[in-house]
Amino acid sequence: MSHYFMNDDSIASEEKVTKAMIQGQLFTFWTDYNVFSKNGLDFGTRTLLESIDINSLKGKVLDFGCGYGPIGIFLAKNNLEVDMIDVNLRALNLAKKNASVNGVNVSIFESDIYSNVTEKYDYIITNPPIRVGKKILYEILIGAKAHLKKDGTLIFVINKDQGAKSVARDMEEFYQVDILEKNKGFYVIACKIR
Repeated sequence: MSHYFMNDDSIASEEKVTKAMIQGQLFTFWTDYNVFSKNGLDFGTRTLLESIDINSLKGKVLDFGCGYGPIGIFLAKNNLEVDMIDVNLRALNLAKKNASVNGVNVSIFESDIYSNVTEKYDYIITNPPIRVGKKILYEILIGAKAHLKKDGTLIFVINKDQGAKSVARDMEEFYQVDILEKNKGFYVIACKIR
């Protein structure tokens, strides 16, 4: 079975356009097969974006596992400097197209986890690929520390059914952890470097 966090050229492409209203702003997103949430903005990402106090964020953001780009594009539209990474080349091409369609200037590049990330960020924001398994998920979440500035924050969304409570508890070993939002089983978790 192919997953959206892998490159699989055997899957046919059939791009389609979707619309999403996020914090009162309308966005247009092109999606496709073999990218996460191809039918439009998923509830977890929406919960994440709606829970962010956009006026309180300052600095530079890394959108980890950007997919077709809703997180990074929303943040860039609200005057943040954003880098976006993914391992899926189809997703990256869509993210570039969507950045252009939505009139934002972002840096988008391929990276397997943090392999091509050289900067440090004020925020790393992600709806992480849970299906990669716990080992890689924890590499993503704990590994964020090395790419955050000294007072930086990792913000991510995870469903209760996918272990939100235990993940939040485990992150307390590495970060100061706060639950920003709970919505229909989705937890938005902020992990600040202490």
